[in-house]
Amino acid sequence: MSIGRTVNRHIQELGGGFMFSREARMYAAETGIDEFFGPYTRGRGGVLGEVDADVVTAAFGFFPEQSIRTAWESVSLPAEKAAQRYAQACQEFGRRKLGGFEESARLAALLETVVAAAYPAGLPLFAGWRAMPLPTDAPARVMQLAHVLRELRGGLHLLAVRAAGITPLQAVLISGSPLNDGPGQARWYGWPEPFEEITDEHRGAWEQAESVTDDLIAPAFAALDQAESADLVTLVAAAHTTTFAR
Repeated sequence: MSIGRTVNRHIQELGGGFMFSREARMYAAETGIDEFFGPYTRGRGGVLGEVDADVVTAAFGFFPEQSIRTAWESVSLPAEKAAQRYAQACQEFGRRKLGGFEESARLAALLETVVAAAYPAGLPLFAGWRAMPLPTDAPARVMQLAHVLRELRGGLHLLAVRAAGITPLQAVLISGSPLNDGPGQARWYGWPEPFEEITDEHRGAWEQAESVTDDLIAPAFAALDQAESADLVTLVAAAHTTTFAR
C-alpha cells in the first residue's frame, strides 16, 4: 500500500477535525450565522478571495451549486478575514489537542516536506491554503499542515472522479463520510432527492478514481526517504490517537 493511502484516513480526520470543534464554533459565532455551512464555506473558501459563488462551487466540487451560493453569500465577513479566522480555529484546535504531543515538531517537519513537494496545478484550495502563513508553534503547525494535505488529496480526488466519468454526486453517494452513509451525506450537502441508483459500474469507476488519487498524490510523499516515511506513518497515527482520545 502506498504511503499516501496508508496515512489517508488519519490525515483526513486530523485535518478536518477542527471544523466541528469549539474553536470553529467560536469563529462561527463571530460571523453571526447560527448554522454550519455558511461559516464553513466562507472560512474554507476564503483563500480563493472575493469571488462569485460559482468559483467556490467549482473548487469544493462535491457540493451542489445552490448550497454553496446560499452559504457563501450568507456571511458578510470578508473572504480574507474569514480564511484567517478559520486558520486560527484550526491552529487553536491543534494547540488544545496536541499541546502535550512530544513529537509535534518532528511531525510538522515531515508534513511540511510533503506539502512543499506537491504540485498545485488544478488545485486552487490546496494552493490557497498552502499560501496561508504557518504558525510557529509545532502543535498548531501540525494541524494546519494536516488541513493543507487534506485539501491536496480532496482536490486530486475531484480531478480523478471527473476523469473516471462519474459525477460528484455519484461519488458522494458511493463514499459518504465517517459520520454519514452516502445518501445521508448527500442530503447534508443539500443535493435534491430522489437520488439515482448507484450501480456496480459506478462503484467500479469510483474505485478507479481512488486508485488514480493515490497515484497523483504519490510524488508529494516521495519527497520523504524510507526512514522519514516510516516516521510519518507512526507519528500521524500517534497524533490521531492523541487528538481523538476520549
